[in-house]
This record gives sequence, C-alpha cells and structure tokens, in this order.
Amino acid sequence: MIKPLKQGAVIGILGGGQLGRMLSVAASRMGFKTHIFEPEANPPASHVSDLLTTAAYNDNEALEKFAKSVDVITFEFENIPTEALDTVEAFCSVLPARNSLKISQDRLTEKEFLTNLDLIVAPYANIETEKDLEKSIESVGFPSILKTRRFGYDGKGQFKINNISELKSSWSKLQNLPCVLETLVNFTKEISVIGARNQDGEVVCFDPGENLHRDGILHTTTLPANISSSQNIDAVLLTGKILNSLNYVGVMGVELFVTEKGLLINEIAPRVHNSGHWTQNGCVIDQFEQHIRAIAGWPLGDGKRHSNILMTNLIGSEVLDVDKLSKDSNIGIHLYGKNDVKDGRKMGHINKITD
Repeated sequence: MIKPLKQGAVIGILGGGQLGRMLSVAASRMGFKTHIFEPEANPPASHVSDLLTTAAYNDNEALEKFAKSVDVITFEFENIPTEALDTVEAFCSVLPARNSLKISQDRLTEKEFLTNLDLIVAPYANIETEKDLEKSIESVGFPSILKTRRFGYDGKGQFKINNISELKSSWSKLQNLPCVLETLVNFTKEISVIGARNQDGEVVCFDPGENLHRDGILHTTTLPANISSSQNIDAVLLTGKILNSLNYVGVMGVELFVTEKGLLINEIAPRVHNSGHWTQNGCVIDQFEQHIRAIAGWPLGDGKRHSNILMTNLIGSEVLDVDKLSKDSNIGIHLYGKNDVKDGRKMGHINKITD
C-alpha cells in the first residue's frame, strides 16, 4: 500500500489508448503527472500525458526504466502480458493488483471466480479438446455462444451457435483455441455498474446504466436504466461483493443481464469502462477521477448523478458529424485524437443531457 500521492507525483499507465488518455486528463486536473507506456507510436494518450515510452511489452529494459520513473502504475486494458507485470512490479506497485487481471484475462477463470462467490452466470462449458466439444452440447445445448477464453472484445472471438455443425466449424475458425460455450441468455436488457474501491476499503458505485450494442460494439448507455429499485440495489451490492472479494483498488466495470429470474453477470472489466463514460457529464466526479483517487490513496467521490444522460459512441465515420453535434448545447463531446477513421473503430463519444 502506498501513502496518498502528493501533487507532482507521477502515475504510470500501461496502454496509451483513449482510456489512458482520459485517465491522464483526470490525473492532470488533480495535480499529478502521467507517464504512458505503449508499443504503438503516437497513441491517443500521448497527446495529453507528460511522458511517453514507446516500447514493446517484452522490452524489459524499457519496462524497468518506466517503473523506476513513476510512483504507482495502473493500466487501461486487461490483456497485459504477465511477464511485463513481473518486470514492473519488481520496482513499483501496480493497482489494481494483478489477481484481478488474472481472473479477467481468461473467461473460464472469470466464471469460476464468480460462481465461487455464489453469483449467477450463464451455464457454460470449457472446450479444449474434441471430447470437450461433445460434452459441452449436453451441458449447455443450443442456442449458445462460443467464445475464446482469452483476447475477445467488442464481439470479436465469438460466434452464435445453433447446432453441432456450427459449433465444430466455429471452433475450427477459432483455430481450436481454448474456448467456453455459454447458453444464449434470454435477457430483457443489459446493464452495467461502474464500481470503485480505494485502499481503505471504501466502496462507491455509480448508478447502473442501460446498454445497447450494435455489431457487437457498445452503441449507447442510458441513465437512468429502466430497471426496478430492487434490481438497482442488487446490481450495486453484487458489484461491491466482487470488489471486496478481490481486495480491489481502482475502478471496475461489471456487465449484467436483466432476466426474468434475476440478474446474471456477463463479465467484469478491471479498469475504467466504456459504459461509464456518461459519468464525465453526469457526475461531479467521473469514473476516471474516481480511479485516480483510488490508486493515489485519496478518498473516493460519492459518485452521485446530477443529470440524466445518453452516452453514444462515435464509431468510424460518425466522428465526422462533430460539427453538427457541437451546435447542441446539451451535448458534451469527447474525441480521442485518432488520425485514421476506420469502420468499427471508436473515435470518440458524446454525452447528451436528457433531463
């Protein structure tokens, strides 16, 4: 555990994408400096950070130099190689701790962890061999979703399965990698909770947001979510249970399905989360400042929402509509500084106050 950071302290961030960019902005508002470590040149976070190291995650010399230059290290995505963490942890604390990364990096490990907490997930089966493939049909059935155990995001690395033929061909398309087969959940809506926990064990959760996806990518998050007060309370309580069980420090996103039988956990993300971007214009203290507060040893903000918000991701060419969007005084615009406009690429987001 580190002492509360003072002004001028340097926060190291593994990953230089848009989440690292917004973490850097939040840190600078609080008087901290940031040092980004990113393999790609000219990442979005480098435009607003104080320092940048451009090096691969297997460059131990660069990682060591980076770790020695900062006061605490955090990350903006969960698929950081274990070896890179081994290197930096020898010189500096990493928050959240790597146990949360280990769980979230593997869908099977994640589901087993949640099940051991007596939380509900979709029925699932592990697939590593042809025999597992046959057995999974008996325990999970159809329709179902085949997902790679590692490195899947925004709908990538997964297929909807309706029969044994599709299951076999889809597994082949995934190069017979370790996968999980999940029952296709009949849900009424998806919600997510952004929760935070600091080093003193203080837990604060933002209001659940209601999510809609398009082509496997989050399209909108609406606040307040159209759920009952009991569902709201249950979502917040189970998020707190996850945070406390991990002795977690930082912000976490928890995605949930609302079903007739109750709430079912889809996945957890041990970092600031796309579905929490609404907090930038809906709360005094947003998810990015909350994360910096947690890892810096500061008290958490209360996370109270002061406005109803519709967050919309700007995907690909949608970012070209900014001139039109800027004419609406109820819209907060957040662009990521990416030069190349590509289909399916998150270029920014907007938060519209809908009161």
